[in-house]
Amino acid sequence: MSESSNFTGTLIVIQGPTASGKTGVAIQLAKYFNTEIISADSRQFYHEIPIGTAAPTLNELNQVQHHFIGNLSISDNYNASMFENDVLNLLNTNFADSSYAILVGGSGLYIDAVCNGIDLLPDIDPDIRSSITNTFEEEGIESLQKTLAKLDPAFYSTVDINNPKRLMRAIEVCIQTGQKYSDLRKNNNKIRNFNIVKIGLSIPRETLVARINNRVDEMLKNNWIEEAKKVYPYKHNNSLNTVGYKELFAYFDGSLDLVTAIEKIKTNTRRYAKRQMTWFRKDKSIKWIEHNNIQQMIDFIVSKDEIND
Repeated sequence: MSESSNFTGTLIVIQGPTASGKTGVAIQLAKYFNTEIISADSRQFYHEIPIGTAAPTLNELNQVQHHFIGNLSISDNYNASMFENDVLNLLNTNFADSSYAILVGGSGLYIDAVCNGIDLLPDIDPDIRSSITNTFEEEGIESLQKTLAKLDPAFYSTVDINNPKRLMRAIEVCIQTGQKYSDLRKNNNKIRNFNIVKIGLSIPRETLVARINNRVDEMLKNNWIEEAKKVYPYKHNNSLNTVGYKELFAYFDGSLDLVTAIEKIKTNTRRYAKRQMTWFRKDKSIKWIEHNNIQQMIDFIVSKDEIND
């Protein structure tokens, strides 16, 4: 973030684990500050899977203008670097009319891309990439996990270890450069011409667990299984390599019964929430506030703006 006080506006970043209530908080803050919401949930980009990604409802979307919700197809290629460029272009337009914008989501990599920029990493030798891909296809994700844990334990401790694309990307960079992926990603942050205020939603673990379990049950009542069946033919797309769909696909394959699949969804969602918190806690600029204390969030945002005036 720039040290200059010549900011074009303030980006309010709302982050926290899945099911912590980020959407509701963002809507209340957007109404208060008379601005719009930018989603940084990388799975809510895809219009075919709103139920299983807990995308904002039609009622929520009608309350405040949202961006990057259902704007892509599960077959589209999209990444954090493209998101960075798209959001920066949107912010240039937004800050011409408003002093604030809200970025909300649980995808730490996408939030970091907007706030700090994507580091420049080397192009990979095709032979290296092919070798790693073959290893994954022949030996499974466990082999990737063991390899990355050995090459870069620091990154392994924060990455989604069930996402083979992320694992393979880190491994290929380590092999190509002879350096740790986590070290190469520590380049200096890019300077932004807007102020950044980060708020993390703090929520008791027992409350979060109950919310996760209840949300999964509600998704199922809202025809999530039917939604998953429609995208099942595309199950190998990276966009569907996510908690919930993987377990339902296993149920469709016959390798899991439905009761077990649902329990695994809840368990794996809790684990995902834990990994999200591991990522967020690395960022010491986040102000952690109780998830339902909207007034404290407003006071904190205003106080940070007064400091930067």
